[in-house]
Amino acid sequence: MRYPKFLTTAFALALTVALAVTDGRADAQKTNGLSKTDIEKIIRDYLIANPELIQEAIQALQAKREAAENARAKAAMVAQGDALRTHPMTPVSGNASGDVTVVEFFDYQCGYCKRSLASLIGLLKSDKKVRVVWKELPILGPASRFAARAAMAAKKQEKYFQFHVALMGARGRLTEQKVMDAAKDVGLEVARLRGDMKDPRIEEYLDETQQLATALGIRGTPAFIIGNTVVRGAIDEAGMKQIIAQMRAGG
Repeated sequence: MRYPKFLTTAFALALTVALAVTDGRADAQKTNGLSKTDIEKIIRDYLIANPELIQEAIQALQAKREAAENARAKAAMVAQGDALRTHPMTPVSGNASGDVTVVEFFDYQCGYCKRSLASLIGLLKSDKKVRVVWKELPILGPASRFAARAAMAAKKQEKYFQFHVALMGARGRLTEQKVMDAAKDVGLEVARLRGDMKDPRIEEYLDETQQLATALGIRGTPAFIIGNTVVRGAIDEAGMKQIIAQMRAGG
C-alpha cells in the first residue's frame, strides 16, 4: 500500500521525534540497553506486523484535519455571513424568505457542478421554503472567468437563472463564442450584455467570492453551504434534503 508523501513524512517525523527523545536521556547512545538502531528496528517491525495501525493513524489525522477545517469554516460563516448569504450582487433563487439557505460555489466548466444543477432544481421544485444562493467561483481558467462575468451581467437583464442553466448545459469546453451563443439563445441582448460585463464591480465581486471561498476552506467546485454545514464536493438532492431536515429539527 502506498501512502501520500505528507503521511509518510509525518510517520518519519514521528519516528525521528521518538528517537530524539531517547537521545535526550542520560545515555546519548542507549536507552534501557537499546541503541537508536535497535529502537528503530522494533518500531519498523511492529508497524510491518500491524499495518492496520498506519490506516488508523491516517484516519485519525484526516478526521482531525477535517474537524479543524470545519471549525474554521463555521467561524468564517459567522464573520462573513452577509457576504455569504445576502450580498446584494449575489443571484438568488427560490423563497427569498426561506428558512434554510443553500449556497453553491461553482464553475461553469466543472462537470460535477453541471450534474449538481439537476439536484438543486429538484430541491427548488419540491421545497418551497428553501432559498438558493449562487456563488460564481471561476477557477478553471479564463473561459470560466468570462462565463462568470457574463452571468453576473445577465442579472441586470433579469435573466440570470435562465442563462445559468444554459451555461451549465453547454457541452465541451467553453469559449467566448459559446457563452455569447447561449446568451442569445435565452433572449439576452448581447450588445448590452457585453457592455455590462465591463462593470468593474463584477470583477471586484468575483475576487471577493474567491476570498470568501478561501476563508471557508473551499478549494474546488462544487461546494455547498447548507445552513451551517459545509459540503465539499457533489451532493445529490436526497443528501441535501437530509441536511435540511436536520437543520429544521435543530440539529
